[in-house]
Amino acid sequence: MDYYNILGVPRTASPEEIKKAYRKLAMANHPDRTGGDDAKFKQISEAYEILSNSDKRNAYDNPQPNFNQQRQRNPFSGSPFEHMFGQGFSQQHQTPRNRDISVHADISLFDVLTGKNLIIQYHLSSGKLETVTVDVPAGAKHGDTIQYEGLGDVGHSKYPRGNLHVRIRIKKSRIWQREQDNLFIKKTVNIFDLLLGCVIIITTLDEKRLEIKIPQGTSPGAKFSIPNYGFPNIQSRKRGTLYVEIQAEMPKITDVDVLNKIHQIKNEI
Repeated sequence: MDYYNILGVPRTASPEEIKKAYRKLAMANHPDRTGGDDAKFKQISEAYEILSNSDKRNAYDNPQPNFNQQRQRNPFSGSPFEHMFGQGFSQQHQTPRNRDISVHADISLFDVLTGKNLIIQYHLSSGKLETVTVDVPAGAKHGDTIQYEGLGDVGHSKYPRGNLHVRIRIKKSRIWQREQDNLFIKKTVNIFDLLLGCVIIITTLDEKRLEIKIPQGTSPGAKFSIPNYGFPNIQSRKRGTLYVEIQAEMPKITDVDVLNKIHQIKNEI
């Protein structure tokens, strides 16, 4: 975690500058305030705790090489992105390196479907603003971390550059829902169309128009599945399923003659 970046100060910032930045950010993000962000407030407090203490700041600025990273199973093993994914899943290091840098990347569900090139900016320990382009592959999930080797910090010239870890955050959609590689949407259909049967049109995330035949007498809550219209699996590249859940729309009828006709039809049924 880049504490200097969190507080928005350069590595050369004085204790007064650090305190000033902390107070401003803490006030703006305090969870008791309207619009406050509890998670961000905790990050800000953690950053200030380290950087406001001279001993802790010195230890943070001059990390000791770690030769004892444990081998762990990489959940992306076997995929085309095996070398990129899995913060903490790298092999045991033979030589020390500069510290890693972690940032967030916000993408949409459409980006998950197609993949996304992003321009990422972050500060190095020297205070320099680094700008890089990263590729988020199609099928990435919320919380995935992509590792880019050699794009981390470069504070100590005698050590290799650290790595950049980009943590994926997927923006929520009001219309679409995702479960693993499957995509879900709800479609409202007039109750009479459910009784008589009809054809509805679904516009997919990538702007394709799909026709779905609703059989006569379909009940509200029924789900229709369309294979290969979900998200691509990051390992197999096969696409999941699109599920369309039918909801009923009740017409507002105030005309007495129409209501009498409905009563008549109900009695005949």
